[in-house]
Amino acid sequence: MKLIATAIKNDVLKSMMRILNENRNAILEANKKDLNLFNKEDQAMYDRLIVTDKKIDGMIASIKEVHAQDDPIGTTISTKSLDNGLEINNKTAPFGTIMIIYESRPDVTIEAAVLAFKANNKILLKGGKEALHSNSILTELWHKALEENNLPKDYIQQLTMNREETQAFLKNPTEKLDLIVPRGGERLINFVKEHAKCAVLVSGRGNNFLYVDADADWEKSVKVILNAKTDKISACNALDKILISSNIENYEEKLTDLYNLLQINGVETWVDTDVNRLISEAQLIKDPSIWKEEFLAMKCCLGAVDSLNEAIEKINDNSGGHSATIMTTNKEAARKFMEEVDCAAVYQNASTRFTDGGQMGVGAELAISTDKLHHRGPLGLDQLVTNKYYVFGDGQIRE
Repeated sequence: MKLIATAIKNDVLKSMMRILNENRNAILEANKKDLNLFNKEDQAMYDRLIVTDKKIDGMIASIKEVHAQDDPIGTTISTKSLDNGLEINNKTAPFGTIMIIYESRPDVTIEAAVLAFKANNKILLKGGKEALHSNSILTELWHKALEENNLPKDYIQQLTMNREETQAFLKNPTEKLDLIVPRGGERLINFVKEHAKCAVLVSGRGNNFLYVDADADWEKSVKVILNAKTDKISACNALDKILISSNIENYEEKLTDLYNLLQINGVETWVDTDVNRLISEAQLIKDPSIWKEEFLAMKCCLGAVDSLNEAIEKINDNSGGHSATIMTTNKEAARKFMEEVDCAAVYQNASTRFTDGGQMGVGAELAISTDKLHHRGPLGLDQLVTNKYYVFGDGQIRE
């Protein structure tokens, strides 16, 4: 596909920052239409759907971040001179056309588009019907920014299709698709994987775990747990499962204190059999499949383990491969946990809420990938590229 000069791409981003700021009232009015049609009982989705002046500030800030980043296209990855005289350069290149399927978050319409565009890709935005008015006006504003800089509107397109139409499009797209990124629950991800005919990069579920080791600093552990669980329940990096070592000093007292603190903070807490023996009033987990659920709610599971190995095994059997934390002062235990837990981000003594492009120094993100190809973790500007080999010769033939 045609490569756009970096200066022109940056001019589009400057236009978009100004246009967003000038159209705040129109954006908020469009979002109000979506909110009026929405069932507010789903608090997590409502939190993702609502747009405020602060969120618009965040949209502008994300564009500003990407504007300041280097153009990721055409960067030399490696060079080789072969004995036969061939010069081989491996360089970064655009994917081509990216489709993202997402639910309820209008800010994704900004972040996904700005990243895809600066990485010289076209992007097809398939948002949920609950955010139709919000996404429509944001796409219109993108089109104004493109037109101001004499670029066609098809670099950023909004798709408004129902489930059946989306299925048909995935099976037989009207234009070449090079990559699809589904952001949502397992049902959406499985739907895309089943019907897509091109590469799919999964932004998987959270279901994040925290393990309190026998050598943990208890005060820090409680602080991290409350932040990870209650700071933003609608985020995929929120905490859902807590494991505590039965070998920790004053185990029964600390376990009871933690349970009571979660209750005080409004967290519905389910417990395993071992914990229930000590806290009989707690809700007992009867169906083990709950350990695999992502809650997106003020809800968590609390369980006891006898060893680090047991904690690692339980996490690897149940987590979504997103984020996991160990609370410990034991460096060897932390090393083992971080090497053996199979997640995109592993932490020692820190909240899972940091699994975010901006917080991890990547900048704006398209998604948090839980796949292992071609990238794992925050999908920022530098990750929205593929590669291409440039081979320079002088008549060489293979003999």
